[in-house]
Amino acid sequence: MKRFWEHADIEATEAGDGFIITLDGKPMRLPSGDTLRIEQRPLAEAIAAEWGTPARGAEVKPDLLPLTQLAATAGFRIAPAPAETATAIAAYARSDLLCYRAEEPAELVRQQQAAWQPWLDWAAKRYDAVLASTRGIGFIDQSPWALAALSRAVAAHDAHGLAALGVMVPIMGSLVLGLAVVEGALDADEAFRLSALDEIFQEAHWGQDQDAATQRARAAEEVRMAARYVQLTRGNP
Repeated sequence: MKRFWEHADIEATEAGDGFIITLDGKPMRLPSGDTLRIEQRPLAEAIAAEWGTPARGAEVKPDLLPLTQLAATAGFRIAPAPAETATAIAAYARSDLLCYRAEEPAELVRQQQAAWQPWLDWAAKRYDAVLASTRGIGFIDQSPWALAALSRAVAAHDAHGLAALGVMVPIMGSLVLGLAVVEGALDADEAFRLSALDEIFQEAHWGQDQDAATQRARAAEEVRMAARYVQLTRGNP
């Protein structure tokens, strides 16, 4: 889709008890035909800004509009039936990355224990969800009480929080890290670094693979934007 609005004025416009994004005063519509309505001014203004980001005449690609995508996902896919999304996200607790530690080398084992265990401890204190950890890749069963507690923690989030978790948790492989980010207990960049600890360790010893580094940078940006989206929905610019 070309930027047919390349000479248009793009702005967040008040409409009822929220905002819409307008192009020369006309509501912007999503490919579905729906008009995107935003409750929070900071989010509406940020979405309007990202539509003005691509170069003039460039094709508009979904990955250039992460806030728009998240808002559309929250409003049109998750909000009508949030339980389905919450259940899918909560399932990551059964195999949370932080619970699976390396068997060797000793330095990686030490780093994982030092970096990951505090966040399992945080989950235990915050949600009364004690997750067991193991060395190696063999599957470990978690207690039904811990899984139920984390399911409740996920379900307590609104559609915006679920949309952000739906991006962050699969990328990082950790429900605990995702919850810590959306609750403001952990910075998004640090959370992603923790999730990539093994890869970063290997690169430090064997050198960097440029393709892997590029993919990791892209994934880190997705986590960062999901975290920003949550903050904007809470009225924080």
